Formats: sequence, structure tokens, C-alpha cells
Amino acid sequence: MKPRIKATRQRNPELAITVSETPNVDGRSVLLPERYPTPDLFICDVLDAIPKDDMASMEHPIFSLATKPDRRIFRYEHNGNTVEIVPSVKGLATIHDKDILIYCISQLIAKMNQGEQPNRTLHLTARDLLVWTNRQTDGDGYKRLRSAFERLAGTRITTNIKADGEEITEGFGLINEWRIIRKTNSGQMSEIKVTLSEWLFRMIEGRSVLTLHRDYFRLRKPLERRIYELARKHCGAQEKWVVSIEILQKKTGASSHIRVFRSMLRDLAINNHLPDYAVEINSNTVTFRNRETMDTVKVIEPKLQKPFVDPEGFHDARGVAPGYDVYALYDEWVSWWNDSGQPELQNPSAAFVGFCRNRHKRNPIR
Repeated sequence: MKPRIKATRQRNPELAITVSETPNVDGRSVLLPERYPTPDLFICDVLDAIPKDDMASMEHPIFSLATKPDRRIFRYEHNGNTVEIVPSVKGLATIHDKDILIYCISQLIAKMNQGEQPNRTLHLTARDLLVWTNRQTDGDGYKRLRSAFERLAGTRITTNIKADGEEITEGFGLINEWRIIRKTNSGQMSEIKVTLSEWLFRMIEGRSVLTLHRDYFRLRKPLERRIYELARKHCGAQEKWVVSIEILQKKTGASSHIRVFRSMLRDLAINNHLPDYAVEINSNTVTFRNRETMDTVKVIEPKLQKPFVDPEGFHDARGVAPGYDVYALYDEWVSWWNDSGQPELQNPSAAFVGFCRNRHKRNPIR
């Protein structure tokens, strides 16, 4: 376990994003409190990692939005592809359980940015994980953390991908295994060993990730977290993203009636507390408008640049990487190029096609 080191910098208050702190109808703030506004005098350097999320689970509803044990088999179909999520007796992994994966992804990306090789097996300090994800560090917080690991390990995902008339079925878990390897004198977990699934690790190696706002961990409701993921994935740094209410509900995986879903969207728009994006409800559509707050993290992380790839480049990319979503590959390539220091590109389209060709050679979809 890494020794704890003295903090070398304080949180910059200018980086904070101000959203509505008005109370809900029940008198509570629409956001959870920021439980650790200033770092401890002695903290692990892992707490400085920027939150990262994998693009696949941001796009598809893999995590349950239920607040009680969800033991249904969930099936999602989109554009001919299917995702089936099967729970264990503990229930489906929830959107709040996903905090653990976001923490792991963020630590590995931070290490990769420092030139280190990532490893599927991580050694985590339980308290650091709880603090980083804005969770309580009391006995209940550790109990919830253990339950989250159990659901993540038990949930199984099966997908089928069709390419050139063939169908591939792949099954995997969210994490392969976890183990408490050290406890405190009070019996609480202290150090945890967790091995990520090969599926998730491949996405980390390919940098198929996006940065999240830290206030993601302050969102109270599961649906709010899921909607933020979708806005971050589809709107990104664009001015706006417009989507029909029906499609948005499908992408969230929400099982509530459409009237209830509309009501929750209206509350989200009225409270105006979603990080990075403002929400507008029209008759049949939802518009997410960029608050232009993502630039405030430029002190920590350079602004993402996107080299231009012409339509012919995307056409050629489909030819060299059959079965792949070339737009998802483009996002991965852009992330890799930015993390590599934005080297000069004589021909961005050709460079992108070469990236796709190499990806297909390493992991062909048949």
C-alpha cells in the first residue's frame, strides 16, 4: 500500500461550478452536500485523479436505477444490437455501485498519463474510495461499499453483435473478483483487492473514456446521474443536444411510466442543478444546453481538441474496421491524441483510418 503523503496543493475554489442550491419540495438541497470540501492534511495522491467514465456504459443502460434490490433480467435493444443484464441473488448492480468502477477507471487513466502500465488488479484503500466519491465514512458507508462489490461481481452481461451476417454472443461480468485483504481494529474493510473484467480493461487501455464533473457524485437521484451520463456522452462540448423524450427514456433504462418520467424531467429542468448542462423540456423533446463550464477544468486538464476527419475518412474507417462504430472509435482516437500531447497531424483523416485499422487487427469483430 502506498504511504500517505502530505497534500501539495489545495483545491482551487475558482474551479467549482455553481448550480442551484434551492431546496426540493421536501426541504432538502437538490444536491448532496460536498462532504469533503477541503482535503485532509495527509491524503493519498490518488485523490487528485480526475473522474473518468467508460463510454460504453455511458451509452447503454447497464446499471439499475432502482433503490431497492432489483432482481429482474433487463434486456435492451438498439440498432439491432442487444444487451441482456442478469442479476445475482443480491440484485443488479446499481448506478451508485458504478462509483467503484469510475474510481478504478480514473486511477488507471491517471497512472497511464504518468507513463505507467495499467493492471487489471487494483489495491484500493476503502476510505480513499469513499472520500473520492463523496460517500460517508461511517459504518453504514463501509457496509454499503461491501454490498456494492457483491452486486458488481454478481451481475452478468451478455451482448450480441452482428457483423457481415454473423452474430457473436459475449458474456462477462463487471468485475472478476474482489477481496478484503486488510481490516481495521473495528472490523471494517481497510484495503481491498479488485480485478476488473477484461471487457472494462480493454476500454481503459483504449482510452474509451470521458471526463465527468465532480458534482456527479453529489447528484441524489439515480435517474439524474444516468441523464448526466447521456448528456456528457452525446452533447459533450457541443452547444446543445436534442433528443425525443421516448428515446431518452429508453436510453436511461427507466422503467417508470412516461408520465412519471416527464414529471422527473420537469423537476430536473426547474431545479437546474445538472452539472455542465441546462435542461429544457418541450412538447416531445428534451434539449441539453452546454453551460460552457467544462473549460473551467483547463487548469488541471487541457481542453479537448478534435482534429477534423472528412466524410471520406469515416467511409474508409468503416472499410478497415468492419463491425465497429466508427464514431465511437473517433472519440477514442481523439482522447488518445490529446493524451499523447496533440502531436502534429499532416493528414488527420489518414491518421484516424490507421488507428481504426490497428484496432481491427488487434480485436477483429467477426
